[in-house]
Amino acid sequence: MTRKPPPSAVPQSRLARLARIGFAAGELAVGGAIEGLRRLGQPNDPKAGSSLFTAATARRLAERLSNLRGAAMKLGQLISLQGEDVLPPEFAQALAVLRSSAAPMPSGQLHRVLGREYGKGWERRFAQFSDEPVAAASIGQVHRVRARDGRALALKIQYPGVARSIASDVDNVAALLRMANVLPLGIDVEGIANEAKRQLQQESDYIAEGRFLEQYAALVAGDPDLLVPRVHWDLTTPRVLAMDFVEGVPLEAMARDDVPQKQRDKLGAVLEYLTFRELFEFHVMQTDPNFANYLFQPDSGRLVLLDFGATQEFPVEFVDRFRRITRAIVARDRATIAEQAVAIGYLAADAPTPQREAVVDVIQLVCEPLQHRGRYDFRASNLPARARDLGFDLAFKQGLLKAPPPDTMFLHRKLAGMYLLLARLGAHVDVRKLIQPLLAEAPADVDAGP
Repeated sequence: MTRKPPPSAVPQSRLARLARIGFAAGELAVGGAIEGLRRLGQPNDPKAGSSLFTAATARRLAERLSNLRGAAMKLGQLISLQGEDVLPPEFAQALAVLRSSAAPMPSGQLHRVLGREYGKGWERRFAQFSDEPVAAASIGQVHRVRARDGRALALKIQYPGVARSIASDVDNVAALLRMANVLPLGIDVEGIANEAKRQLQQESDYIAEGRFLEQYAALVAGDPDLLVPRVHWDLTTPRVLAMDFVEGVPLEAMARDDVPQKQRDKLGAVLEYLTFRELFEFHVMQTDPNFANYLFQPDSGRLVLLDFGATQEFPVEFVDRFRRITRAIVARDRATIAEQAVAIGYLAADAPTPQREAVVDVIQLVCEPLQHRGRYDFRASNLPARARDLGFDLAFKQGLLKAPPPDTMFLHRKLAGMYLLLARLGAHVDVRKLIQPLLAEAPADVDAGP
């Protein structure tokens, strides 16, 4: 079992947060000087990445971002999902720590937050309240409580200072990444930063999350495989979200080898079908497929959807472009894949033929589950390694790849994260067959499910 980090106060002022990031920059500079001296006289290795990053300095940076929590930690999570095909291995491995639990607030800081949100005497609203959270993440932590009238609730409580520090946190971390020169594919750091600010401002507004939660509950109301908790508006504020406390088994527990393969396949199909319904039918997507955002109810067989902070709405034109490229991928139509890659922004309209072919090769490779006939074994596949090797060759050795446009960042996070989640589950899913009904022009009229 993973050891929970001890409570740690969240730095609230911009100056305090900037100082922490500045200290991290200083550590990187010192570590980089030492590593640069070590590399003197050694052959140049393009995979070695920036001299600023040894395994030790990368780990320290991850720890600094984790202690800051908020937007600094969240941006580190987003960058970490770019993977080792984009990042130096030490950096990617260290930032993976940011995708696990954060340190909770100390009790005193927690009580001050609740006092600001509910007012003096906030304790009287609850028959039961424990200072020990059941979960802690980058933006806030969750407590199991019982309201005075007996309702069993989950309270999602935001860390103090998170909302007002988003812009400065993102700018400071982006500056640190540029200084470290750890994004060798020419990623649009400014574009990613602006997109991260937009999404994080929404994610820090728990009123907005409550509305998404209700909207999503309505969208999946007819699906017997899914359950969304109710919002309790009388105890919800912009910084505290109250919802039903729902019992269930952590989804990660369903990845054990003693869980029947049929059950894991069913869960994988439900998750994958939901992902493509979100894109092609709902035009609204929960973009954070973290194990902690799901529960499984063995008695009812339902998957519980818990977190809607990272929810994104997609314009019709955006969805249509991805529907067209997905149809072309399934059909292995390279010409149309290239045409739609230009429309999405993966490829310039005047790109030379070698670059067009390289982009199509990468798209077809990473979308292998969509082209596979029959059940795709996510755990047995070595697709991530093959994609990493091809991406490295085309990007670093041949200079043929560019980073995807920032407006696709959260969609890519969902798709890549869902692949990894299904691999952890060990699911076998016929993705090609599953998504075919959703590729029609009017997918909302289709009732087919997994």
